[in-house]
Amino acid sequence: MGEAKRRKIALGEKYGQPPQFLPWLPISKNQVEQIGKWINRGAWTGIGLLVVSWVTVRFIGPAFGWWQVNW
Repeated sequence: MGEAKRRKIALGEKYGQPPQFLPWLPISKNQVEQIGKWINRGAWTGIGLLVVSWVTVRFIGPAFGWWQVNW
């Protein structure tokens, strides 16, 4: 009997299904990786928006304020 048949008999209905991340949580390891990718992308998007808003407040805002005061 080959290893694959032994594993199929041992796992029963769970054979061929992706492994779970935690036994009590119905999320597979592949889904956890996808969630991690989305969180990572969202974090970098937030950092980018923070930098853009900082540049706007720090440099562009005072430039427009100077233009209005000297008119």
